[in-house]
Amino acid sequence: MTALTAEWARGTKSTRKWRPGLGGSLVFALSILVAVAGFAGVAWAGDPFRELGLIQPTRPTAAADFTAPGLNSQPLRLSDFKGRVVFLNFWATWCLPCKEEMPSMERLYRRYKERGLTVLAVSVDTGGSAPVAAFVKELRLTFPIGLDPRLEVAGRYKIWALPSSFLIDRQGRIAVMHRGLVSKQTYEQGILKLLAGS
Repeated sequence: MTALTAEWARGTKSTRKWRPGLGGSLVFALSILVAVAGFAGVAWAGDPFRELGLIQPTRPTAAADFTAPGLNSQPLRLSDFKGRVVFLNFWATWCLPCKEEMPSMERLYRRYKERGLTVLAVSVDTGGSAPVAAFVKELRLTFPIGLDPRLEVAGRYKIWALPSSFLIDRQGRIAVMHRGLVSKQTYEQGILKLLAGS
């Protein structure tokens, strides 16, 4: 991938735009909205997740497999976790809603990992692994952390808001997604439904 130059420009309290430079013939434009409110979407009629405010794909959709460098130097592959319920989260150290929800994600991971839950948190920070490592140490996070500084994985998942989360079922399909901060109770109910196979 052609190296991109980027500048974070200050916007409103809830928005920062990423302004990439031009690299050869590649013109890459991506804007990330740090969202506090949910993303409006269409759910199936009778969707059990609708009451939770989560978005379900209109048809079964396989989660895009990826390999990303792990914070502990071991690569993370989504396919390695097939057969488990995966809570896939995209975040950044500068994202305040991300920092707010991380402790809840850690509690959910510790509570349900023995029942088949894996939390994968993919950082889109571009400043190297040191700030990510410091963030993880500060919050005492124990779930796997991936690094995506070039937004390759984020691009596959069409990420435009942080935090963005996906619940992936045991068959590797995206069950639900959510853009922005959501309560621990909502995540927990969604996870329990998938762990139970409903």
